[in-house]
Amino acid sequence: MLPVIVIRPEPGASATCAKARALGLDAVSAPLFAVRPLAWQPLPREEVDAILLGSANALRHAGPALECYRCCPTYAVGLTTAQAAIAAGLDVVATGSGGLQSVMPLLDPAHRRLLRLSGRERVELEPPPGVMVALREVYASEPLPLPQPLRDRLAAPALVLLHSGEAAAHFAQSLDAAGIGRGIHRIAALAPRVAERAGSGWAALEVAERPDDAALLALAVQMCQRFSLG
Repeated sequence: MLPVIVIRPEPGASATCAKARALGLDAVSAPLFAVRPLAWQPLPREEVDAILLGSANALRHAGPALECYRCCPTYAVGLTTAQAAIAAGLDVVATGSGGLQSVMPLLDPAHRRLLRLSGRERVELEPPPGVMVALREVYASEPLPLPQPLRDRLAAPALVLLHSGEAAAHFAQSLDAAGIGRGIHRIAALAPRVAERAGSGWAALEVAERPDDAALLALAVQMCQRFSLG
């Protein structure tokens, strides 16, 4: 079976691998990023109607300042982030599916001043008219060098899951720098912008139907089945 390599940071890499293995995939966790917190200045609670979250990493790395938003209405990108928000003491009022933009139609009309806690790399949003989004970057994903065990694995064909544009660019550049050809590897990308950052020259490059982990893994299953048949 074609090995499936997950390069996203922990704990996401292990979580994705566990789901992949449950689907019968030969998944390998090989994070090429380490997440670190960033210093940030919180807004006064009275200036925030609701919190906007695109990743559970924002909750893991926001630090003590997050406490001042306890019980604040919160919009989460998906179920995993929503669960982490509840555990952090936030009041999740809506959960999206298929990216953070999908949350915008779910906004309560009373929530006009949103505080978005995000990573250094993020998807730009188009809020509804009259809604203001204050941004605070609270974490960053730092690229790591390609470890030797992963280099060895990439000497043979593999399917690599790419969850972000930053990951796509770093993985492609790392292979080029190591002298590893792209042509034997298949790429499953979370979204079109991720595929674009991966560049060309792969044996296959496909995009998930929705920008979430479940859709990406469904695509991985399909690609592995097609490879085994052909």
